[in-house]
Amino acid sequence: MLVLQKAVKMVWNLPEVMRVAYAFMAVVLLWMALWSFGAAGVVASSMGDGGRWWLLVVLSVSLFWTGAVLCNTIHVIVSGTLVRVSIHGGSEGASIPTNSIMKSLQYALTTSFGSICYGSLFTAAIRTLRWEIRGIRSKIGKNECLLCCVDFLFHLVETLVRFFNKYAYVQIGVYGKSFNRSARDAWELFQSTGVEALVAYDCSGAVLLMGTILGGLITGTCSGVWAWMKWSDRAFMIGSTSMLMGMILVGVAMVVVESAVTSIYICYAEDPLLIQRWDNDFFNQISETLHQRLQHRSSRAREVLTHNHLDAHIPDNP
Repeated sequence: MLVLQKAVKMVWNLPEVMRVAYAFMAVVLLWMALWSFGAAGVVASSMGDGGRWWLLVVLSVSLFWTGAVLCNTIHVIVSGTLVRVSIHGGSEGASIPTNSIMKSLQYALTTSFGSICYGSLFTAAIRTLRWEIRGIRSKIGKNECLLCCVDFLFHLVETLVRFFNKYAYVQIGVYGKSFNRSARDAWELFQSTGVEALVAYDCSGAVLLMGTILGGLITGTCSGVWAWMKWSDRAFMIGSTSMLMGMILVGVAMVVVESAVTSIYICYAEDPLLIQRWDNDFFNQISETLHQRLQHRSSRAREVLTHNHLDAHIPDNP
């Protein structure tokens, strides 16, 4: 919540960044208006329910991927701009680069657009899977067999995170690197500086995701009630499609804040003085939190080593 509050404040002080989000929201609305004609044609067609559902699934995948590409394009533009602003003294600095948005926009729409499309296929799914496995892992008791299987999946997902993570988009927006190289560089930077201890327990993405789901549920419920009064047999189909469209539209608005959060972590990992120059109190708070996380990890590691050492010296019962 500390990082999330500062991210909102940082975005609020930069109206140029919000204008980029408004422009892309207009693009998303135009795309969804075009897409809705195809979805409406499928719903109103005379083919069987099975065929209609399959076509809606294909259309939903195309809508989801296009929405993810547009959101990640905003991510590259906003995060690249915010990092450059932080380098030049923060949002209230006197030497904010006037072409920072144009540089990030150039990277996003030209040389890095293929990387954005590629990363959009995997980052959201892997991040969601990581959250789920972490939640299951924390709820497992002393079932060693199940814990071993979950640990294997956890380490597998952690390996995938090295190659597909949202922090890669910051590197793309600032340096114009390829997606895989950006993801590896960001993760190695976090691990070498210890900031990964903060990133691993960051819940800002979950908070923003809940807001996105809530927006989709409101949209789907309103559309479903309207469809029930018009065509009761197609209310669920229309409601579920509208929920997906609402989630994408709200997600475009949320991605600006998420970009600010990722930019703060990257800036702190590359040079903590950037954050200190922007907000000294926030720098002290996040440094103290990182110190506490590293101490907690060290104590957990010592407990595991002590437990294994004792188990090795206790003889088995005959």
